[in-house]
Amino acid sequence: MHCSKSDLKNGFEGKTNNARRNVLIMGAAGRDFHNFNTIFRNNSAYCVKAFTATQIPFIENRTYPPELSGPFYPNGIPIYPESELAECLKKEKIDEVVFSYSDVSNEEVMQKAAFCNARGADFTLLSAQSTMLRANKPVISVCAVRTGCGKSQTSHAVARMLSKLHKKTAVIRHPMPYGDLRAQVCQRYESLADLDRHHCTIEEREEYEAHITTGHLLFAGVDYQQILNEAEKEVDVILWDGGNNDLPFYKPDLHIVLVDPHRPGHELSYYPSLANLQLADVVMVAKVGTASKEGIAAVERNIARFNSKATVVMGDSVIAVEQPEQIRGKKVLVIEDGPTLTHGGMRYGAATIAAQKYGAAEIVDPRPYAVGSIKGVLEKYSHLERVLPAMGYTKQQIRELEKTVESVPCDLVLVGTPLDLGNLLKVSHPVARVTYELDQAAAASLGEIISKRLLS
Repeated sequence: MHCSKSDLKNGFEGKTNNARRNVLIMGAAGRDFHNFNTIFRNNSAYCVKAFTATQIPFIENRTYPPELSGPFYPNGIPIYPESELAECLKKEKIDEVVFSYSDVSNEEVMQKAAFCNARGADFTLLSAQSTMLRANKPVISVCAVRTGCGKSQTSHAVARMLSKLHKKTAVIRHPMPYGDLRAQVCQRYESLADLDRHHCTIEEREEYEAHITTGHLLFAGVDYQQILNEAEKEVDVILWDGGNNDLPFYKPDLHIVLVDPHRPGHELSYYPSLANLQLADVVMVAKVGTASKEGIAAVERNIARFNSKATVVMGDSVIAVEQPEQIRGKKVLVIEDGPTLTHGGMRYGAATIAAQKYGAAEIVDPRPYAVGSIKGVLEKYSHLERVLPAMGYTKQQIRELEKTVESVPCDLVLVGTPLDLGNLLKVSHPVARVTYELDQAAAASLGEIISKRLLS
């Protein structure tokens, strides 16, 4: 039991006519905590018995600590693997399951709903309007309909544009609290040293490093009301840098959503992609330079069908490699952004495109050389063949990634991650970095829209 004694007297101990509802929150260390904080933490009508965790490795078997869970939960709230969902539903006499993670197919969401309904629990999806916090400063949000659409380069472009307009901006990043939750309540990043101070994972570094190196103040953590309060003390504008295809945590004054013509139809068939699309003020069709005409046409039809009022911007990723001649004729190991390849479902990224563009003789299959958890990742995500995801949620996993890279027989390691992975991994192979940013025409279009709608 995880509620206070006073609440137990009021009916949390089982189902009576006056019983408050026993809740389980299904999550992946981000949206689940935000939903708890905004809806359930101080709500005496509910008793949250447990969280379950999935998608991200090594985040279960923790406790949402009492410092964050509030007075109703003096012992905190346990976090179990989602594989133990059936046992939790029965043991904790769960009345209601609140689904609180993203980038899963609509079919999978409804399978989980059926699983819970069959065991006597209601199944709830909270709306953006129920959980978005209101800011006292203008908010621009950059979100997407899938992981790997190009949000990062778009948010970087927006932040640079705001700097040119002399607007001090706080980038607030979608949560990735995979470590000690007590230490991650409200994190402020201003220098690269802060990445080490906060013991950031590779995934966090991928999202934070580029903002920091270009001088953008960044916040992240667990309690997004506290984060907002701190950020507003320092800046003129809040830039919400969304994760995967999740909805924004703050109510935006301008909501930019990216769709991916490399995965046409995913804007309709993944959760909560379609909600994001329908809420958008601006929809960017991303990566048009490498997408098929059919894919672009398909997403344009879906935009017109579900959000005809949105302004549509066509955008492209400009890929660059220092000394691209070093790729030609070489056996190349390609490393791409981890989440884009795993739960994002992509088979390739910028490094693969660069290898093909600049004439690599071979892209080496890393699977025979993978070790430890990296081997497990490649077995789990069987669609990955000639690409290595940059996985590094723990020090041990980073070492296993390093050993895998070192074992691959190649002439060159080509890295397409947002951070400079070559500075983090110690390998004997030459390493070349692929960078990418939003094309100037799309950036200019966004700048005009922001100036006209938000800052005029």
